Amino acid sequence: MKFKTVSIFSFSFIALYFTVATAAIINIRNNCPYTVWAAAVPGGGRQLDRGGVWDLNVNPGTTGARVWARTKCQFDGAGRGRCETGDCGGLLQCQAYGAPPNTLAEYALNQFNNKDFFDISLVDGFNIPMDFSPTSGGCTRGIRCTADIIGQCPNQLKAPGGCNNPCTVFRTDQYCCNSGNCRPTDFSRFFKTRCPDAYSYPKDDQTSTFTCPGGTNYRVVFCP
Repeated sequence: MKFKTVSIFSFSFIALYFTVATAAIINIRNNCPYTVWAAAVPGGGRQLDRGGVWDLNVNPGTTGARVWARTKCQFDGAGRGRCETGDCGGLLQCQAYGAPPNTLAEYALNQFNNKDFFDISLVDGFNIPMDFSPTSGGCTRGIRCTADIIGQCPNQLKAPGGCNNPCTVFRTDQYCCNSGNCRPTDFSRFFKTRCPDAYSYPKDDQTSTFTCPGGTNYRVVFCP
């Protein structure tokens, strides 16, 4: 097997690109009338009382990133405990994604054509209303999911503190798209009808992924 040779110039160019590209600031704000424990990968976690703010500096080129809220948490002085929704292995400082149900703000920075890609996803269910919007770079199209999904949640999907996505409950290809070939269902339409801009099932890309120029800053608001 032959391996493609990459020149020193190429490595230098890549290093220069990531040096020139600036970190994005993700401003996380809790507008809920109760305390939440914000979580981010990368980033960790932080308790946010009502009106609390947390700014994350995220490196250019970051992919697979997400922000979410955890609810009804209790942590000891060592940062170990448990949350009713969004728990990440019992740690205040998350090192892994949270447990469903949790509303997700997902993003990847400086990707194809130096664009950022961002979305709100309900593929892990819903636990808190959310707004995810750009705040710089001339990019103005944000995403919002504020419907009463918990109050209207179908009985089969109800969970303490939230509403599960059907994949979490049924674990079948029909809902989880493990084979890569699936279509909307009555359950995914429940989410899509209430939050048209959010991912309702794993193949919901065309109406649920948004872009901004690389270097844009963003704001995530819980209970906007």
